[in-house]
Amino acid sequence: MNRRTFVRLLGCAAPSALLLSGCRGKQYAHILEDDDENMVGSHTAGASVYEPIVGEAVEKLLSKEAAGIQQIEFVEEARQPKRICFVGIENASAEEIGDFREQLFEIIDEQIGSSGLFVSLSRRYVDSGLREAGLHMTQLFQPHAQRLFTEVMERQGQPFDYLLFGKLTSGTTRSNEKDYQRDYLLTLELVNIHTGVQSKSNAKLRKGYHRSALGKIKHY
Repeated sequence: MNRRTFVRLLGCAAPSALLLSGCRGKQYAHILEDDDENMVGSHTAGASVYEPIVGEAVEKLLSKEAAGIQQIEFVEEARQPKRICFVGIENASAEEIGDFREQLFEIIDEQIGSSGLFVSLSRRYVDSGLREAGLHMTQLFQPHAQRLFTEVMERQGQPFDYLLFGKLTSGTTRSNEKDYQRDYLLTLELVNIHTGVQSKSNAKLRKGYHRSALGKIKHY
């Protein structure tokens, strides 16, 4: 190949190289203010789903239980804050929760504490109690496991009145190869360890996902 031919080929290739480099994506970020809406995840649930359903489910559950407590508020013991042992959220949805698992625990813990009628045990004590008893949170629905865990927590100086369980599920509806809807459901179950009475509440949020012709997923 002579020099003139080489230069001509190089000149033809240069615009293509510039075009490719110009298409290269760049990542950037920005700070969200407190009054800004949560960003909507394009592939998974994210804050725009988890935070609303957690807030709604906890509020409904505690309001229901508080109404029963206030009916017997003339009893001195009933006026003492009830101690809730929140053992965690079981994820049975189609998605991984990832780092949201710990954040959801903190959100629920804060709502319990701000209710005025309930207080929650420290997560550190709860995890320690489960390890000492050799139990997983899903086993606490079994009466003997519940008694064992209760005894362990009492020995640690952390007695409680309620066990609180969370379970996240999802259901997916596909309209075609590209579009689908996912319904997220958070169910909270509160168990009074003194009476065995269980109370449930749930919150649901629907989200649609759409894949464009270029293969990128959009959402609404």
